[in-house]
Amino acid sequence: MADSLSADFVVIGSGIIGALTAMKLAQTGASVLILEAGPRRSRDEIVARFRNSPRRSDWVSPYPSLPWAPHPIYKPESNDYLVQAGPYPYPAEYLRMVGGTTWHWAAHAWRNVPNDHRIHTLYGVGVDWPVSYDELEPYYQESEEIMGVSGADNTGSPRKKPFPMEPVAEPYAMRRIRERLDPTYKVVSNTTARNSRPYDGRPACVGNNSCQPICPVDAQFTGGKAVEKAEQAGARLVPNANVYKLESDDTGRVTAALYYDRNKGSHRVTGKTFIVAANGIESPRLLLLSTSDKFPHGLANARDMVGRHLMDHPSTSLTFDADEDLWLGRGPQSPSSINTMRDGDFRKDHAPYRLDFTNISRVDGATTSLIAAGVYGAEFEHRLRHSAARELNVKTVLEVLPHPEHRITLSAQKDSMGIPKPEAHYAIDEYTHKGAIRALDDFRRIAELMGGSNLRFTRDGDYANNQHICGTVSMGNDPATSVVDKWGRAHDHENLFLVGTGVIPTAGTCNSTENGVALALHTVRHILGGQAGGSAAAKS
Repeated sequence: MADSLSADFVVIGSGIIGALTAMKLAQTGASVLILEAGPRRSRDEIVARFRNSPRRSDWVSPYPSLPWAPHPIYKPESNDYLVQAGPYPYPAEYLRMVGGTTWHWAAHAWRNVPNDHRIHTLYGVGVDWPVSYDELEPYYQESEEIMGVSGADNTGSPRKKPFPMEPVAEPYAMRRIRERLDPTYKVVSNTTARNSRPYDGRPACVGNNSCQPICPVDAQFTGGKAVEKAEQAGARLVPNANVYKLESDDTGRVTAALYYDRNKGSHRVTGKTFIVAANGIESPRLLLLSTSDKFPHGLANARDMVGRHLMDHPSTSLTFDADEDLWLGRGPQSPSSINTMRDGDFRKDHAPYRLDFTNISRVDGATTSLIAAGVYGAEFEHRLRHSAARELNVKTVLEVLPHPEHRITLSAQKDSMGIPKPEAHYAIDEYTHKGAIRALDDFRRIAELMGGSNLRFTRDGDYANNQHICGTVSMGNDPATSVVDKWGRAHDHENLFLVGTGVIPTAGTCNSTENGVALALHTVRHILGGQAGGSAAAKS
């Protein structure tokens, strides 16, 4: 076993949150090492894979799973990497590569609303956060300035400073939706890490409508850009380093990370402080794999809390035909939403939700459906043009409450590296389902206001998954019900921190990335002793 690498800080995972954590630590002059299971890929390679893919609507197709760093694949058939234990399927998508999953994200960078941090106190459901909105507000701002977030001040999230940029230009279809739904519904621009003007060396969005799976012009901030920032600050990246175990001593201090290279050669990395930043599935998996005589159930798991409280944002939707030509597909894929149901006293009874409008071109989906239905010739051309011009879709983004039985565990099955696969135990509870039922009224009213016909609702009980993996290593004040404290430090290990969306204690209604970044910046501030910087603080 090779044992040649060591650093003040060892960061496991090079996604957007891990990389920005590494950047902030490296800026102090400390030595920082990032271990990433997957390979480094260039933007032009990813764009070429997308253009050559026969499955344009499969956003993972440009990102193949590799034997030394497998990740979930579902099309054209499942690779069964994420084992499903039920009772409801949880087909989470994520990437294991340098930069992580935000290579193919929609770039939504939402803040919580303040009451999201106090839902148990206010509404008697879920749990309260150990960090208030006001405490997190400066870290939201910092994350927005690093990523380059564009948005408008009408989303329900208070702020002390303006966004770095104004919203990206509103597509024609979204303008017509906004005009026709007003004043019944207030349609607002989504808050996104997407440039509306040149910012930080990246160009403005030009409306390619392929934000997922890849922005071809680099207008979106991604984990790839975060890695570049970390390396510029002095962090060292080791790709193709699949960490399979953390070693610890009898006092609970983590002493080393063990990783396999692409040929399954084993390597040992030592450090002073270890920061696990994989994701809400791979982070608990690694902790559960890190067993020893002292910690037979894995690290940070003395109370059997690692992997629990798995959350995401399930969606129901309505597809219908408007009474005018709108031509979705110009501009970003997800530009607008309705935020009026994000918070209220109703949260005592059912889940809150955002209503999100898609702007994805309808051509690919309509073509597939028409061919499957056996439609060809002149009728095909007529119906395709109609769908492309008039078809609309609106979906819910529903809150899921934290439940300890919803969790990630280790499977008896092993992956291509001989490591136990992650196994998902997931369900949709009545609280979330009642929110979906309430949203049907909004769906019908929106269709009415748009002159809708041919209404197609998702079937009752069917939920799409939004890939916003939350929980599993949740933060909290009580070690009996959480994995890390409010600073992200594992309750039982003084030099082990966790960052990422897995530490988020409740899901709310907003995409999880900005919450994860803000909490990570909050963690770094604590690690550095509350000081603005300096290697002495970093190394102490």
